[in-house]
Amino acid sequence: MDSRNQATLRGRAAEPPRPSHSNHGVAYYTFPLEVERLSGTADVLNVVLDEALLTQCPVEVGREYELTGEVRSFNNRSGVGSRLVITFFARNLLPTEGEHMNQLELCGVLCKAPNLRRTPLGREICDLLLAVNRRYGRADYLPCIAWGGLARACAELAVGDSVHITGRLQSRKYRKVIDGAELERTAYEISVMELET
Repeated sequence: MDSRNQATLRGRAAEPPRPSHSNHGVAYYTFPLEVERLSGTADVLNVVLDEALLTQCPVEVGREYELTGEVRSFNNRSGVGSRLVITFFARNLLPTEGEHMNQLELCGVLCKAPNLRRTPLGREICDLLLAVNRRYGRADYLPCIAWGGLARACAELAVGDSVHITGRLQSRKYRKVIDGAELERTAYEISVMELET
């Protein structure tokens, strides 16, 4: 099974772009995109794009955009915040209107044993970590979650299995106690809708 990492988001820019980093002489920017779910709540997703794309299509707060690209991960070695940082890397960006959209397709290899558990309300949930190859020998390590019957099916997978997932990128708030202080954090993960092996 080939590696695949394709995603489309349609949502609203929540803040103006700000400088993120530079790589090989190219400047990159980041901004949060609000993508509404059917439930009415919104996922707030971190978008990264290069300066050329931002110049071609300036981003305005409150305006809606459609983006195509891929979900990426990198290791945060600063010691502040999450160790695994998940972002949406935009390859195309266009102003748009209409229903918000959050769709992605991943093909990769399971690189950690699935963890089947129950929520406090008794729902079954399975955590997966998928490695998706990128060019130049790099890989993105993407946390995925599945619910119910799909969670039970995911729990049967083994490390090294090839997996094809369709789903959506989501954000989730949670609280963590660090040095006696309770802090609010945000987790980013792929919610699995369909799974093929």
